[in-house]
Amino acid sequence: MLIAAAVCPYPPLMVAGIGPPDDVRLDDVRAACWSALDDLRATSPDVLVVVGPGETTADEAPRAGSLAPYGVDLSVALPGDEAPHNEQTMPLSVSVGAWLLQRDGWDGLVTAATVAGDAGDGDCVELGRRIAGRADRVALLVMADGSPLRADTTPHEQRTKAQTYDAELATALRDGDPQRLLDLDAALAAEVGSPGRKALRVLAGAADDGLFDAEVTYDDAPYGVGYLVGVWERHG
Repeated sequence: MLIAAAVCPYPPLMVAGIGPPDDVRLDDVRAACWSALDDLRATSPDVLVVVGPGETTADEAPRAGSLAPYGVDLSVALPGDEAPHNEQTMPLSVSVGAWLLQRDGWDGLVTAATVAGDAGDGDCVELGRRIAGRADRVALLVMADGSPLRADTTPHEQRTKAQTYDAELATALRDGDPQRLLDLDAALAAEVGSPGRKALRVLAGAADDGLFDAEVTYDDAPYGVGYLVGVWERHG
């Protein structure tokens, strides 16, 4: 059963050594993510599953990788694994999730799953249901970005559509209602280039018809990309 979930963005800039040093905008995003992990830890999950976009849809994703392609010679791995030097096997989404968990000092059981951009909507939901059935108490760390078309230099019409989609995404997270995630506009998400909708459908599948207390703790677009941090905790 899904008892809690956190949604975090996965820009490579979030990783120390890649982004501009002493950029308060990145500090704020990181702080929100680590606070969300604290909330997940407080629910005492039996397993934490990191879910993010990848090239393939897989119930069990690779557990180690490298951030070298993004400008820093840094190997990452899910807690409990040693990362082979410069072996990039995890996609960026899971790699940033692993980095957050490493820096957070997460010491529980962690696995990862990925969802491809061409995965069917029903397949995403079924993946979530399978993940929720892994243990009595399951938590998700969902790595999902909003639209990358939020910069002032983006043509006005595109920027407006990007803002509309990201606002709908934020509202869906704040409501804590899995159906709101399922109702996110697929065509609009594709038009504004948001890569996170499929991973959020996995969350909706894992949540099923549960009731969740929800909070969005970060909602902004530094560098012209929509970043959201939210937490769901099962109600009652």
